Amino acid sequence: MIEGVSRRTLAGSSGTYNVRATELAVDRGRLKSINATVVFLDDTQHCFKLDKRAKGEALLEAVFQHLELIEKDYFGLQFTENGTIPSVTNTDILRWLNPKKSVKKQMRGGFFYFCVKFYVSDPSKLQEEYTRYHLYLQLRKDILHGKLLVSPSTACLLASYTVQSELGDYHPEEHKPGYISGMVLIPGQTEQLENQISELHKLHKGQSPADAEFNFLDHGKRLDMYGVDLHKAKDSSDKELDIGVTCNGLVVFQNNIRINTLSWAKIVKISFKRRHFFVQLRREMSENYDTVLGFNMMTYRSSKHLWKSCVEHHSFFRLNQPICPSNNRGFRRLLPGPFLGSRFSYSGRTEIQTIEESRMSQPRPHRTFLRFKSKYCSKQPVNNNIESKSSKSILKSSAKGSHDNKVKSVDKEPRPAWGPTSSLVSDDEGGFISSAVRPSSSSSGTGLAATGQNYVDDDMSSSIYDIPVYDTESSLGCENNVVCIHMNADEEGRFGFNVRGGSDLGLPIVVSRVVPNTAAYRSQPKLCEGDQVLMINGQEVSEMVHDDVVNLIRAARDVEHDGKLVLTVQQKGDDDDDDCLKEKEEEPLFQYIPESPPSVMSSDPLIQSILLLGDGLASGSLLTQFEQLYRHKPETTMDNARTTQNIHKNRYRDIAPYDITRYIIKNQDHDYINANYINMEIPGSGIINRYIATQGPLQTTISDFWCMVLESRSTLIVMVTALVEKGRQKCAKYWPPINESLEVNSNITLKLVSEETDTSNIIVYRQIELTETSTNETRSVTQLQYSLWPDHGVPDDSDRLLNLVGAVRKERAGVVEPVVIHCSAGIGRTGVIILLETALCLIEAGQPVYPLEIVRQMRDQRAMMVQTSNQYKFVCSCIHYAFTQGIVKPLPEYSQQ
Repeated sequence: MIEGVSRRTLAGSSGTYNVRATELAVDRGRLKSINATVVFLDDTQHCFKLDKRAKGEALLEAVFQHLELIEKDYFGLQFTENGTIPSVTNTDILRWLNPKKSVKKQMRGGFFYFCVKFYVSDPSKLQEEYTRYHLYLQLRKDILHGKLLVSPSTACLLASYTVQSELGDYHPEEHKPGYISGMVLIPGQTEQLENQISELHKLHKGQSPADAEFNFLDHGKRLDMYGVDLHKAKDSSDKELDIGVTCNGLVVFQNNIRINTLSWAKIVKISFKRRHFFVQLRREMSENYDTVLGFNMMTYRSSKHLWKSCVEHHSFFRLNQPICPSNNRGFRRLLPGPFLGSRFSYSGRTEIQTIEESRMSQPRPHRTFLRFKSKYCSKQPVNNNIESKSSKSILKSSAKGSHDNKVKSVDKEPRPAWGPTSSLVSDDEGGFISSAVRPSSSSSGTGLAATGQNYVDDDMSSSIYDIPVYDTESSLGCENNVVCIHMNADEEGRFGFNVRGGSDLGLPIVVSRVVPNTAAYRSQPKLCEGDQVLMINGQEVSEMVHDDVVNLIRAARDVEHDGKLVLTVQQKGDDDDDDCLKEKEEEPLFQYIPESPPSVMSSDPLIQSILLLGDGLASGSLLTQFEQLYRHKPETTMDNARTTQNIHKNRYRDIAPYDITRYIIKNQDHDYINANYINMEIPGSGIINRYIATQGPLQTTISDFWCMVLESRSTLIVMVTALVEKGRQKCAKYWPPINESLEVNSNITLKLVSEETDTSNIIVYRQIELTETSTNETRSVTQLQYSLWPDHGVPDDSDRLLNLVGAVRKERAGVVEPVVIHCSAGIGRTGVIILLETALCLIEAGQPVYPLEIVRQMRDQRAMMVQTSNQYKFVCSCIHYAFTQGIVKPLPEYSQQ
């Protein structure tokens, strides 16, 4: 009976289960987690489940573990403030995930986009192929989405590496005509560009996917907009600008043209207040005031976003390790030391820390991974019966010319050469716009409309673009894009355009430049760069030489023609028409026209590099790349030059030799001279050009200079300066008068045997006898002096500099000892000579010429070689001129078969 059961037994045998409370607890557990969807660079997506209180660093770490990415500090996650899909036109609302803030507070629609945050200055710094592959995917996205502007020739070269990576070596039996027509490779893709890509693809035989992608990155890093984080702004006159943040500082653009560059070394402080963004520059020696540049941003948030981007880029690329912030906020001082004026700081690792950790870590086994396959255009046939409301604004003949705009489809997609195609590739573009119609002429701003390039549509067959209607009287044979353009000369008799070509050059007459806000720029239809001129005032010009064409244009200014000019031109084609539809105040995108026949595109890498060089000269991108290059090699010391006993031996206090490559004097009571060894190897030839680059001797260092010449066994001295320029001594006279002797020190005696100038009275040749007293040994030393070259300037013309380098090469023929070369500081004009001679040797050896790489090699051995942008631009133009004019050619023994 229950009465007989003890209370203890009853208590141990009973139990309850609260159903409702348990269900509520489970529901509360579900509410403690959030889902974050990340879109990767290959357009795949993955959903990450996180604690609702998780911070951004937890999501970042989950992403990196998912990708198995080791060199992770270059990457980050982006989201849009309003949850919309990011594109080129709304980059101002893109924000980076803050690792220190809650993920939940930063979620806008639940999507995050995995992107490259810090573009490495040199892809070779990346240790892993897998990391370089993600950078490669990012650059491809940047190009296809119009963020990274490229010229047609460069775009074709980059696309050819993509084809090599995905399809492997070119095989005629497999890769039939049109085999890449279905692949989305470049913006504004046309059949002509596809043919150029195919020709370049044939040159990449033997390159693995990793090799092709590395070459893609090697060329991509030279692009003008590579690694530039753009932010929209306005100046004091309310003109639209773009402020770009890079690894080297700030760059200011107007209408896609760089108008100013501010390196981190020039900046003292960056600050913002409400919508205003300020940059304080370092005060120069001659200034007694501070220079502060101000910009008006779109909103307070965009101003703060730009400021944060500057803080992060400066910290990542310039500091050895992050610095903790102080309590002050709203500005940041870009100087090493304990003072930093902001509560916000970069919380990750710096580039130096990342590279060092990668080098120190154990190399993991080579990993295999599936590569992303390029998207293919739709193969649906054209439906010519479809009409749209906007068809009235379309040229009537566009239906006839639509065949030229279609991307051809193939019955069977070409197979990849390496590995299967990933089944994870999504049709979704990961939140980035993959297709869009061309912007109309009403587009404003400096976004997509300013680029002059468009996304590749998934269905290019319709070719429906909103372009103005041409006047029927000015349309002649629209099927071939032939139009008639009327314009009047301005008050100074100018029409505002240049042409190139002619029957004497074997090239058609082509518009090479259109000056903004001129008659040619305002004409309707608008004259564009690349348009071929067929007739001028009713007269055919196809058989005319260049000078006659120019005279015919000038004649239109006479009273007989009332200053009117009528051009009949064949426009570039529908895919490039959008260049002519920008707003009048915008600068048209440059279209590079090679000075040699189009068949040159199918030639060897040397010609490719010369084309890129010409392209960079015309667009101005060469100077931007040069100004972003480091002046001193990082982590390279100059301690010997700073010692008390040596500092007075430097002509300029800020120009000193690296310790690791400096010349060391042996038989003196001291070993220091401001000089460095510079060795330039010419691949494929076995040649190494050896130099000793030094400053112009001071009166107190003449003995050191001749000790260096004696010990190095050098027989050639190249002097690229005058003794005095603008009243200031640039170099001491370190040789005696003619037929006289000079005792330099107890062991060296000099005698000037002869002194004469060349036929052009530009180069002075001196023969100097150098006698070593201790051994009574005498040898002849030749000195070449070129004095018509101002400091920080450039010579009058290319021929003079080429003649000087030619004389140097002639004198050093068969000599293995180093050439001693100096100007005043031993970096500017000295660097130009070494750069030009190296480039000419590369051309003769049939090797591609990349001047920026040559400068980098020189600066790795002596700081600041090639000192100014003008010097770099001039020497690049000399290289281009020497090759295109046939002054220097590949030697037969190095010519490709």
